[in-house]
Amino acid sequence: MVHILGSTNSLFNQFIAEIREVKVQDDSMRFRRNMERMGEIIAYEISKTLSFQTREITTPLGIANVSVPSEQPVIATILRAGLPVHQGILNYFDKGHNAFISAYRRHHKDGSFDIHVEYLSAPDLTDKTLILCDPMLATGASMVLAYQALMKRGRPRHTHIVSVIASSEGLDYAKKHLPENVSFWCGAVDEELTAQSYIVPGLGDAGDLAYGHKI
Repeated sequence: MVHILGSTNSLFNQFIAEIREVKVQDDSMRFRRNMERMGEIIAYEISKTLSFQTREITTPLGIANVSVPSEQPVIATILRAGLPVHQGILNYFDKGHNAFISAYRRHHKDGSFDIHVEYLSAPDLTDKTLILCDPMLATGASMVLAYQALMKRGRPRHTHIVSVIASSEGLDYAKKHLPENVSFWCGAVDEELTAQSYIVPGLGDAGDLAYGHKI
């Protein structure tokens, strides 16, 4: 199932507008914070899909029955661009365990590239709820490779893929190559993907905007 949060009017769209806006992008602190905010909103929406249990909570005046989540998800991110979104999700699932994956593009002289995963740190994922986030879902290849790498740590019961902006091509690729027990959460879906695999209109390079240009 695909959930597109920007398809309905909410404050979420204000944050999307700001991360896309060239004049606002100069403020890297605000860019990171907006990514974090959107991670928080998506975490809240994902929380509605989890299992809950009723607990008796002792107040100064008595007992209150409160329905609370019966599990905490494992939150995984693709370094480095995914860190602000990851932090936003972790702000809400603050007892959740965490996983980190390093993936990069190895470019060739003909302009093509391969995606390689070179680092993975993750707890046991067996029968857990997994949230895998990356701010941009361009070709979808990085997300699929990251998911496949995580499967070495056990098979989760359900996986939520989180991307702030996705391309329709990348979303279709990921849906085709990932199992049925995967849900997708996107802020917006853009139709165009350049030959260099940049989403249009997109927002540019999320990692550079959050943490500075790399060489």
